[in-house]
Amino acid sequence: MAQIPKKMYVASIDRFGPPSVLKYHKLPVPPIAPNDVLIYVHTAGIGSWDPEIRAGWWPEGKPKFPVVLGTDGSGTVTAVGSRVRNVKVRDKVYAHAWMNPKGGFYAQYIVVPAEKVAPIPRNLDLRRAGAIPATGLTALQGIDDHLQVQRGENVIIHGASGAVGSLALEFARLRGAHILATATAPDGLALAKRLGAHAVADGKKQNLTEAALRFFPEGVDAIFATAGGKPLEQCMKALKPGGRLVYPNGVEPEPKKHKGIKVVTYDAIAGIDEFARLTRATEAAQLKVVIAAAFPLEAAAKAHQRVEAGHVLGRVVLKIR
Repeated sequence: MAQIPKKMYVASIDRFGPPSVLKYHKLPVPPIAPNDVLIYVHTAGIGSWDPEIRAGWWPEGKPKFPVVLGTDGSGTVTAVGSRVRNVKVRDKVYAHAWMNPKGGFYAQYIVVPAEKVAPIPRNLDLRRAGAIPATGLTALQGIDDHLQVQRGENVIIHGASGAVGSLALEFARLRGAHILATATAPDGLALAKRLGAHAVADGKKQNLTEAALRFFPEGVDAIFATAGGKPLEQCMKALKPGGRLVYPNGVEPEPKKHKGIKVVTYDAIAGIDEFARLTRATEAAQLKVVIAAAFPLEAAAKAHQRVEAGHVLGRVVLKIR
């Protein structure tokens, strides 16, 4: 591997604010500890939560500026700590580290705890693998752990054209569910059909209760939601008694509780076992990872503007190299 430089290019913030606070400049490459992995970053995912953090939402403690954003991505292992056994130098890996103390993925190099890193799935290149650690773990854990989708069940994926919803649709299809996907606009509906939805409905133009009961006259078993509001409430009216609704934390407005409906909200967990499951499911589903747009690292501010503009099909990423 190439010699590790002392400094690297990053997109970081020195204060909270609009996209323009993201600056492209050099910072020191972080040191690695015995349980750490140093990754030469290839692709960084941009989460819907990244602009919120940049604008001032800080969920843990107090920020220590400059802050390098980015919770997930992919790259090549450049160095490992003395206790690391799950990956080795030159491995192509993907990783997810929420509020990583040694900085985020908007950088040429990142230091991540080894349990947050795994070899990329065989069916994905580094670009696509870099787009799915956070969103893939969120989608798979929602479908498998929290909804526990079973073969033959009637499932609504609400918000199926976005970064998490599109992957949840593919994982629900892998589990053998009958899927109604909701999205907006012709391009969102077409994407959901291409990813394997059996039926689609436009959440802005259709009454989703009627659409769901037209496709599932006997009712809906489960809903995976990435958006709230009136369209989700309409979906919930189609649930059978004892039906389940699952959504990742951050969906707003939060759905109202309904008698007889099990509602669960959750955060994704990253770990060695969780990544192993994601890799197996990604390979089994031959996952189609949808990248809405890819920006160079120096254009991180423009990437945030694109995310904040809305109607993103799949995920926006940064091309670090």
